[in-house]
Amino acid sequence: MTTPFDRYFTSIREKRIVVLGLGVSNRPLVRLLLSYGCTVTGCDKTPREKLDAEVLELEAQGCRLQVGENYLDDLSADLVFRTPGMHPNVPALEALRASGAQITSEMQVFFQLCPCTILAVTGSDGKTTTTTLISEMLKAEGKQVWLGGNIGTPLLSKVKEMKPEDYAVVELSSFQLMDMTRSPHRALITNLAPNHLDVHKDMQEYVDAKKNIFRFQCEDGILVVNGDNEITNAFVGNGVTRKFSRKGTAYVNLQDGYICRESQRILDTKDILIPGIHNVENYMAAIAMVDGLVADETIRSVAKTFGGVEHRIELVRVKDGVRFYNDSIASSPSRTIAGLRSFGEKVILIAGGYDKHIPYDVLGPEICTHVKKLFLCGATAPQIRAAVENCPMERPEITDCGKFEAAVLAAAGAAEAGDVVLMSPASASFDEFKNFMVRGDFFKKLIMEL
Repeated sequence: MTTPFDRYFTSIREKRIVVLGLGVSNRPLVRLLLSYGCTVTGCDKTPREKLDAEVLELEAQGCRLQVGENYLDDLSADLVFRTPGMHPNVPALEALRASGAQITSEMQVFFQLCPCTILAVTGSDGKTTTTTLISEMLKAEGKQVWLGGNIGTPLLSKVKEMKPEDYAVVELSSFQLMDMTRSPHRALITNLAPNHLDVHKDMQEYVDAKKNIFRFQCEDGILVVNGDNEITNAFVGNGVTRKFSRKGTAYVNLQDGYICRESQRILDTKDILIPGIHNVENYMAAIAMVDGLVADETIRSVAKTFGGVEHRIELVRVKDGVRFYNDSIASSPSRTIAGLRSFGEKVILIAGGYDKHIPYDVLGPEICTHVKKLFLCGATAPQIRAAVENCPMERPEITDCGKFEAAVLAAAGAAEAGDVVLMSPASASFDEFKNFMVRGDFFKKLIMEL
Protein backbone atom coordinates (compact mmCIF):
# COMPACT_ATOMS: atom_id res chain seq x y z
CA MET A 1 0.00 0.00 0.00
CA THR A 2 1.38 3.40 -1.00
CA THR A 3 1.59 5.86 1.87
CA PRO A 4 1.17 9.67 1.69
CA PHE A 5 4.88 9.85 2.47
CA ASP A 6 5.80 7.75 -0.57
CA ARG A 7 3.32 9.61 -2.77
CA TYR A 8 4.83 12.98 -1.84
CA PHE A 9 8.42 12.05 -2.57
CA THR A 10 7.48 10.16 -5.73
CA SER A 11 5.55 13.21 -6.94
CA ILE A 12 8.59 15.48 -6.75
CA ARG A 13 11.01 13.05 -8.40
CA GLU A 14 11.00 14.93 -11.70
CA LYS A 15 11.40 18.38 -10.15
CA ARG A 16 14.62 20.35 -9.93
CA ILE A 17 15.18 20.51 -6.18
CA VAL A 18 17.45 22.91 -4.31
CA VAL A 19 18.27 22.45 -0.63
CA LEU A 20 19.56 25.65 0.94
CA GLY A 21 21.88 24.90 3.84
CA LEU A 22 23.63 21.60 4.50
CA GLY A 23 23.57 21.69 8.28
CA VAL A 24 22.17 19.13 10.71
CA SER A 25 18.50 19.46 9.75
CA ASN A 26 18.94 19.24 5.98
CA ARG A 27 21.44 16.40 5.60
CA PRO A 28 18.90 13.63 6.33
CA LEU A 29 16.55 15.47 3.95
CA VAL A 30 19.09 15.32 1.12
CA ARG A 31 19.65 11.61 1.73
CA LEU A 32 15.89 11.06 1.69
CA LEU A 33 15.46 12.95 -1.59
CA LEU A 34 18.30 11.02 -3.20
CA SER A 35 16.80 7.72 -2.05
CA TYR A 36 13.66 8.54 -4.07
CA GLY A 37 15.73 9.32 -7.17
CA CYS A 38 15.33 13.10 -6.95
CA THR A 39 17.69 15.56 -8.63
CA VAL A 40 19.16 17.63 -5.79
CA THR A 41 21.46 20.64 -5.61
CA GLY A 42 22.76 21.32 -2.11
CA CYS A 43 23.83 24.90 -1.39
CA ASP A 44 25.92 26.05 1.55
CA LYS A 45 28.12 29.06 2.28
CA THR A 46 30.89 26.84 3.68
CA PRO A 47 33.79 26.74 1.18
CA ARG A 48 34.61 23.37 -0.32
CA GLU A 49 37.91 23.03 1.54
CA LYS A 50 36.06 23.26 4.86
CA LEU A 51 33.24 20.83 4.08
CA ASP A 52 33.07 17.85 6.41
CA ALA A 53 33.03 14.22 5.34
CA GLU A 54 29.25 13.84 5.65
CA VAL A 55 28.59 16.59 3.10
CA LEU A 56 31.16 15.17 0.69
CA GLU A 57 29.45 11.79 1.06
CA LEU A 58 26.18 13.42 -0.07
CA GLU A 59 28.01 14.56 -3.19
CA ALA A 60 29.28 11.02 -3.77
CA GLN A 61 25.68 9.81 -3.52
CA GLY A 62 24.59 12.15 -6.31
CA CYS A 63 23.91 15.55 -4.74
CA ARG A 64 25.31 18.42 -6.79
CA LEU A 65 27.07 20.91 -4.51
CA GLN A 66 27.09 24.69 -4.90
CA VAL A 67 29.16 26.01 -2.01
CA GLY A 68 31.27 28.93 -0.90
CA GLU A 69 30.77 32.67 -1.00
CA ASN A 70 28.58 32.65 -4.12
CA TYR A 71 26.44 29.67 -3.13
CA LEU A 72 23.18 31.54 -3.85
CA ASP A 73 24.15 32.82 -7.30
CA ASP A 74 22.31 31.80 -10.48
CA LEU A 75 20.01 29.27 -8.86
CA SER A 76 17.09 27.77 -10.75
CA ALA A 77 14.65 25.28 -9.27
CA ASP A 78 11.09 23.99 -9.15
CA LEU A 79 11.17 23.23 -5.42
CA VAL A 80 13.36 24.83 -2.76
CA PHE A 81 13.90 23.64 0.82
CA ARG A 82 14.91 26.63 2.96
CA THR A 83 17.24 26.15 5.91
CA PRO A 84 15.71 27.51 9.17
CA GLY A 85 18.39 30.16 9.63
CA MET A 86 17.73 31.84 6.28
CA HIS A 87 15.19 34.67 6.18
CA PRO A 88 12.35 33.76 3.76
CA ASN A 89 12.67 37.13 2.02
CA VAL A 90 16.36 37.19 1.17
CA PRO A 91 16.89 38.29 -2.47
CA ALA A 92 17.88 34.81 -3.67
CA LEU A 93 14.60 33.32 -2.41
CA GLU A 94 12.58 36.23 -3.80
CA ALA A 95 14.18 35.62 -7.19
CA LEU A 96 13.38 31.90 -7.04
CA ARG A 97 9.75 32.67 -6.15
CA ALA A 98 9.50 35.11 -9.04
CA SER A 99 10.73 32.39 -11.39
CA GLY A 100 7.94 30.07 -10.24
CA ALA A 101 9.79 27.97 -7.65
CA GLN A 102 7.87 26.65 -4.65
CA ILE A 103 9.60 27.45 -1.32
CA THR A 104 9.17 24.99 1.52
CA SER A 105 11.18 23.50 4.40
CA GLU A 106 11.91 20.20 6.10
CA MET A 107 9.58 21.17 8.95
CA GLN A 108 6.74 22.29 6.68
CA VAL A 109 6.77 18.95 4.84
CA PHE A 110 7.01 17.09 8.16
CA PHE A 111 3.81 18.78 9.36
CA GLN A 112 2.17 17.87 6.07
CA LEU A 113 3.08 14.17 6.23
CA CYS A 114 3.26 13.34 9.97
CA PRO A 115 0.62 10.68 10.75
CA CYS A 116 0.48 11.23 14.53
CA THR A 117 -0.54 13.94 16.99
CA ILE A 118 1.90 16.86 17.04
CA LEU A 119 2.61 18.91 20.16
CA ALA A 120 4.81 21.91 19.41
CA VAL A 121 6.55 24.48 21.59
CA THR A 122 8.02 27.89 20.84
CA GLY A 123 8.94 31.00 22.82
CA SER A 124 11.87 33.25 23.64
CA ASP A 125 13.01 31.29 26.69
CA GLY A 126 12.42 27.88 28.19
CA LYS A 127 11.28 26.10 25.06
CA THR A 128 13.88 23.32 25.03
CA THR A 129 13.39 22.38 28.68
CA THR A 130 9.61 22.54 28.30
CA THR A 131 9.65 20.51 25.08
CA THR A 132 11.82 17.90 26.80
CA LEU A 133 9.52 17.84 29.85
CA ILE A 134 6.47 17.19 27.66
CA SER A 135 8.35 14.38 25.94
CA GLU A 136 9.48 12.86 29.26
CA MET A 137 5.95 12.98 30.69
CA LEU A 138 4.45 11.28 27.63
CA LYS A 139 7.19 8.62 27.59
CA ALA A 140 6.72 7.96 31.31
CA GLU A 141 3.04 7.43 30.56
CA GLY A 142 4.02 4.69 28.11
CA LYS A 143 3.55 6.61 24.87
CA GLN A 144 5.79 6.31 21.81
CA VAL A 145 7.32 9.77 21.45
CA TRP A 146 9.31 11.38 18.63
CA LEU A 147 11.24 14.38 19.95
CA GLY A 148 12.86 16.81 17.54
CA GLY A 149 12.75 19.99 15.48
CA ASN A 150 14.85 22.90 16.69
CA ILE A 151 15.93 20.73 19.62
CA GLY A 152 18.37 19.05 17.24
CA THR A 153 16.78 15.97 15.67
CA PRO A 154 15.26 16.27 12.16
CA LEU A 155 11.98 14.35 12.07
CA LEU A 156 10.94 14.17 8.41
CA SER A 157 13.12 11.14 7.70
CA LYS A 158 11.46 9.34 10.65
CA VAL A 159 7.87 9.75 9.39
CA LYS A 160 7.69 6.25 7.85
CA GLU A 161 8.33 4.75 11.30
CA MET A 162 5.59 6.78 13.02
CA LYS A 163 2.18 5.36 13.86
CA PRO A 164 -1.11 7.27 14.27
CA GLU A 165 -1.16 6.55 18.02
CA ASP A 166 2.33 8.04 18.54
CA TYR A 167 3.16 11.60 19.57
CA ALA A 168 5.59 14.00 17.91
CA VAL A 169 6.91 16.63 20.33
CA VAL A 170 8.56 19.44 18.40
CA GLU A 171 10.47 22.57 19.36
CA LEU A 172 10.07 25.35 16.79
CA SER A 173 12.16 28.49 16.36
CA SER A 174 10.85 31.76 14.96
CA PHE A 175 12.92 31.06 11.83
CA GLN A 176 11.21 27.72 11.28
CA LEU A 177 7.80 29.28 11.88
CA MET A 178 8.15 32.34 9.62
CA ASP A 179 6.66 30.74 6.52
CA MET A 180 4.80 27.82 8.09
CA THR A 181 1.25 27.30 6.83
CA ARG A 182 0.36 24.44 9.16
CA SER A 183 0.01 24.35 12.95
CA PRO A 184 0.24 21.49 15.47
CA HIS A 185 -2.69 19.88 17.28
CA ARG A 186 -1.43 21.36 20.55
CA ALA A 187 0.68 24.53 20.57
CA LEU A 188 2.57 26.22 23.40
CA ILE A 189 4.21 29.64 23.56
CA THR A 190 6.31 29.84 26.73
CA ASN A 191 6.86 33.63 26.61
CA LEU A 192 7.95 36.35 24.20
CA ALA A 193 10.63 39.02 24.63
CA PRO A 194 12.94 40.81 22.15
CA ASN A 195 15.17 38.21 20.50
CA HIS A 196 16.88 37.48 17.16
CA LEU A 197 16.46 41.06 15.99
CA ASP A 198 19.70 40.64 14.05
CA VAL A 199 17.69 38.44 11.65
CA HIS A 200 14.09 39.64 12.00
CA LYS A 201 13.49 43.12 10.61
CA ASP A 202 11.65 44.17 13.79
CA MET A 203 9.89 42.86 16.88
CA GLN A 204 6.56 42.64 15.07
CA GLU A 205 7.95 40.25 12.50
CA TYR A 206 9.34 38.11 15.33
CA VAL A 207 5.95 38.02 17.11
CA ASP A 208 4.09 37.30 13.87
CA ALA A 209 6.40 34.35 13.20
CA LYS A 210 5.69 32.91 16.63
CA LYS A 211 1.94 33.25 16.09
CA ASN A 212 2.13 30.83 13.16
CA ILE A 213 2.36 28.03 15.72
CA PHE A 214 -1.38 28.41 16.30
CA ARG A 215 -2.59 30.53 13.36
CA PHE A 216 -3.62 27.47 11.30
CA GLN A 217 -5.09 25.31 14.07
CA CYS A 218 -8.56 23.83 13.65
CA GLU A 219 -11.40 24.29 16.13
CA ASP A 220 -10.28 21.18 18.04
CA GLY A 221 -6.79 22.61 18.52
CA ILE A 222 -5.35 23.59 21.91
CA LEU A 223 -3.21 26.68 22.50
CA VAL A 224 -1.28 27.12 25.76
CA VAL A 225 0.13 30.56 26.56
CA ASN A 226 1.88 32.34 29.40
CA GLY A 227 -0.66 34.55 31.18
CA ASP A 228 2.12 36.49 32.91
CA ASN A 229 3.67 37.64 29.63
CA GLU A 230 2.08 40.78 28.21
CA ILE A 231 2.43 39.65 24.59
CA THR A 232 1.34 36.01 24.89
CA ASN A 233 -1.50 36.81 27.30
CA ALA A 234 -3.28 38.55 24.41
CA PHE A 235 -3.18 35.51 22.12
CA VAL A 236 -6.39 33.56 21.46
CA GLY A 237 -6.43 30.33 19.47
CA ASN A 238 -9.00 29.00 17.02
CA GLY A 239 -9.97 26.27 19.47
CA VAL A 240 -9.30 26.03 23.22
CA THR A 241 -6.89 28.54 24.78
CA ARG A 242 -5.34 27.62 28.13
CA LYS A 243 -3.19 29.96 30.20
CA PHE A 244 -0.64 29.24 32.88
CA SER A 245 0.38 31.81 35.48
CA ARG A 246 2.43 31.86 38.66
CA LYS A 247 1.16 35.33 39.53
CA GLY A 248 -2.61 35.12 39.06
CA THR A 249 -5.63 33.02 38.22
CA ALA A 250 -5.29 30.72 35.23
CA TYR A 251 -6.05 27.19 33.99
CA VAL A 252 -2.72 26.15 35.54
CA ASN A 253 -1.42 28.39 38.31
CA LEU A 254 0.63 28.50 41.50
CA GLN A 255 -1.06 28.32 44.90
CA ASP A 256 0.82 28.03 48.22
CA GLY A 257 3.82 26.34 46.64
CA TYR A 258 1.77 23.91 44.53
CA ILE A 259 1.19 23.87 40.79
CA CYS A 260 -2.58 23.58 40.45
CA ARG A 261 -4.81 22.77 37.49
CA GLU A 262 -8.27 24.28 37.87
CA SER A 263 -7.57 24.61 41.63
CA GLN A 264 -6.58 20.93 41.96
CA ARG A 265 -3.08 20.40 43.37
CA ILE A 266 -0.93 18.59 40.84
CA LEU A 267 2.69 19.11 41.90
CA ASP A 268 4.52 20.40 44.98
CA THR A 269 7.23 22.72 43.62
CA LYS A 270 9.63 21.35 46.26
CA ASP A 271 9.59 18.08 44.32
CA ILE A 272 10.99 19.69 41.17
CA LEU A 273 14.60 18.57 40.87
CA ILE A 274 15.85 21.30 38.54
CA PRO A 275 16.39 24.74 40.18
CA GLY A 276 14.78 28.10 39.51
CA ILE A 277 11.34 29.70 39.37
CA HIS A 278 11.57 29.67 35.57
CA ASN A 279 11.58 25.88 35.74
CA VAL A 280 8.41 26.02 37.84
CA GLU A 281 6.93 27.95 34.92
CA ASN A 282 8.25 25.33 32.49
CA TYR A 283 6.46 22.63 34.49
CA MET A 284 3.26 24.67 34.54
CA ALA A 285 3.39 25.01 30.75
CA ALA A 286 4.09 21.30 30.26
CA ILE A 287 1.26 20.31 32.63
CA ALA A 288 -1.17 22.43 30.64
CA MET A 289 0.01 20.78 27.41
CA VAL A 290 -0.28 17.14 28.54
CA ASP A 291 -3.64 17.57 30.27
CA GLY A 292 -5.76 14.54 29.41
CA LEU A 293 -2.76 12.61 28.05
CA VAL A 294 -0.68 12.03 31.20
CA ALA A 295 -1.72 11.03 34.74
CA ASP A 296 -0.91 13.40 37.59
CA GLU A 297 1.14 10.73 39.34
CA THR A 298 3.29 10.40 36.21
CA ILE A 299 3.92 14.15 36.26
CA ARG A 300 5.04 13.95 39.90
CA SER A 301 7.34 11.04 39.12
CA VAL A 302 9.03 12.95 36.28
CA ALA A 303 9.54 16.02 38.50
CA LYS A 304 11.43 13.96 41.07
CA THR A 305 13.76 12.36 38.54
CA PHE A 306 14.26 14.78 35.62
CA GLY A 307 17.72 16.35 35.98
CA GLY A 308 17.46 19.00 33.28
CA VAL A 309 18.85 19.58 29.81
CA GLU A 310 22.51 20.08 28.97
CA HIS A 311 23.72 23.71 28.85
CA ARG A 312 20.80 24.93 30.98
CA ILE A 313 22.09 25.80 34.48
CA GLU A 314 24.08 22.56 34.28
CA LEU A 315 26.32 21.85 37.25
CA VAL A 316 29.70 21.12 35.66
CA ARG A 317 31.99 20.69 38.64
CA VAL A 318 32.56 21.45 42.29
CA LYS A 319 36.23 22.30 42.83
CA ASP A 320 37.71 23.59 46.08
CA GLY A 321 34.23 24.45 47.28
CA VAL A 322 33.34 26.45 44.13
CA ARG A 323 30.32 25.39 42.06
CA PHE A 324 30.62 25.97 38.30
CA TYR A 325 27.41 26.15 36.22
CA ASN A 326 27.03 26.07 32.43
CA ASP A 327 24.05 28.12 31.20
CA SER A 328 25.26 28.59 27.62
CA ILE A 329 21.69 28.42 26.30
CA ALA A 330 21.14 31.90 27.78
CA SER A 331 21.51 33.94 24.60
CA SER A 332 19.19 36.76 25.74
CA PRO A 333 18.90 38.98 28.83
CA SER A 334 15.62 37.39 29.92
CA ARG A 335 17.22 33.94 29.95
CA THR A 336 20.18 35.15 32.01
CA ILE A 337 17.82 36.89 34.43
CA ALA A 338 16.05 33.57 34.98
CA GLY A 339 19.41 31.92 35.64
CA LEU A 340 20.49 34.56 38.14
CA ARG A 341 17.22 34.24 40.03
CA SER A 342 17.82 30.50 40.45
CA PHE A 343 20.47 31.06 43.13
CA GLY A 344 19.96 32.25 46.69
CA GLU A 345 23.41 33.83 46.90
CA LYS A 346 25.20 36.41 44.76
CA VAL A 347 27.18 34.76 41.97
CA ILE A 348 30.26 35.38 39.86
CA LEU A 349 28.86 35.91 36.37
CA ILE A 350 30.49 35.39 32.97
CA ALA A 351 28.53 37.23 30.28
CA GLY A 352 28.79 38.70 26.79
CA GLY A 353 29.13 37.47 23.23
CA TYR A 354 27.64 38.02 19.78
CA ASP A 355 25.37 41.04 19.35
CA LYS A 356 21.78 40.21 18.26
CA HIS A 357 20.81 43.90 18.47
CA ILE A 358 18.50 43.49 21.45
CA PRO A 359 18.26 45.83 24.47
CA TYR A 360 20.19 45.08 27.65
CA ASP A 361 18.71 47.72 29.98
CA VAL A 362 16.66 45.15 31.95
CA LEU A 363 19.82 43.22 32.80
CA GLY A 364 21.39 46.04 34.83
CA PRO A 365 19.23 45.87 37.99
CA GLU A 366 19.32 42.06 37.97
CA ILE A 367 23.11 41.97 37.82
CA CYS A 368 23.35 44.55 40.61
CA THR A 369 21.00 42.43 42.73
CA HIS A 370 22.39 38.96 42.05
CA VAL A 371 26.05 39.34 41.01
CA LYS A 372 29.12 40.17 43.12
CA LYS A 373 31.73 39.97 40.34
CA LEU A 374 31.07 40.34 36.61
CA PHE A 375 33.46 39.14 33.89
CA LEU A 376 32.61 40.31 30.38
CA CYS A 377 33.63 39.28 26.88
CA GLY A 378 32.50 39.69 23.28
CA ALA A 379 30.70 42.41 21.33
CA THR A 380 27.93 42.88 23.89
CA ALA A 381 30.32 43.65 26.76
CA PRO A 382 29.88 47.44 26.40
CA GLN A 383 26.06 47.18 26.41
CA ILE A 384 26.04 44.95 29.49
CA ARG A 385 28.53 47.22 31.28
CA ALA A 386 26.42 50.28 30.40
CA ALA A 387 23.26 48.57 31.69
CA VAL A 388 24.98 47.94 35.02
CA GLU A 389 26.63 51.34 35.31
CA ASN A 390 23.38 53.14 34.49
CA CYS A 391 21.63 51.35 37.34
CA PRO A 392 21.30 53.45 40.55
CA MET A 393 22.23 50.51 42.79
CA GLU A 394 25.36 49.09 44.33
CA ARG A 395 27.32 47.60 41.45
CA PRO A 396 29.47 44.50 41.27
CA GLU A 397 33.13 44.62 40.35
CA ILE A 398 33.34 44.55 36.52
CA THR A 399 36.23 43.12 34.47
CA ASP A 400 36.23 43.20 30.66
CA CYS A 401 38.31 40.26 29.44
CA GLY A 402 37.84 40.54 25.68
CA LYS A 403 37.70 36.86 24.78
CA PHE A 404 35.51 34.09 26.23
CA GLU A 405 38.35 31.86 27.46
CA ALA A 406 40.02 34.77 29.26
CA ALA A 407 36.73 35.62 30.99
CA VAL A 408 36.22 32.02 32.15
CA LEU A 409 39.73 31.68 33.53
CA ALA A 410 39.57 35.08 35.23
CA ALA A 411 36.24 34.24 36.87
CA ALA A 412 37.56 30.88 38.06
CA GLY A 413 40.65 32.58 39.45
CA ALA A 414 38.55 35.08 41.39
CA ALA A 415 36.32 32.42 42.99
CA GLU A 416 36.67 31.24 46.57
CA ALA A 417 35.18 28.33 48.50
CA GLY A 418 31.40 28.72 48.71
CA ASP A 419 31.14 30.76 45.49
CA VAL A 420 28.97 30.04 42.45
CA VAL A 421 30.49 30.74 39.03
CA LEU A 422 27.75 31.02 36.43
CA MET A 423 28.41 31.23 32.70
CA SER A 424 25.17 32.76 31.44
CA PRO A 425 26.12 35.07 28.56
CA ALA A 426 22.83 36.90 27.75
CA SER A 427 24.22 36.85 24.21
CA ALA A 428 24.51 34.52 21.25
CA SER A 429 27.70 32.55 20.68
CA PHE A 430 28.46 33.27 17.03
CA ASP A 431 31.34 35.68 17.65
CA GLU A 432 33.61 32.80 18.73
CA PHE A 433 31.60 29.58 18.43
CA LYS A 434 29.40 27.74 15.94
CA ASN A 435 26.52 27.58 18.43
CA PHE A 436 25.70 27.68 22.14
CA MET A 437 26.41 23.95 22.50
CA VAL A 438 29.99 24.33 21.31
CA ARG A 439 30.39 27.29 23.68
CA GLY A 440 29.01 25.25 26.57
CA ASP A 441 31.24 22.29 25.77
CA PHE A 442 34.30 24.55 25.65
CA PHE A 443 33.33 26.06 29.00
CA LYS A 444 33.05 22.60 30.52
CA LYS A 445 36.43 21.63 29.06
CA LEU A 446 38.06 24.69 30.59
CA ILE A 447 36.48 24.03 33.98
CA MET A 448 37.45 20.37 34.01
CA GLU A 449 41.05 21.33 33.20
CA LEU A 450 41.34 23.71 36.20
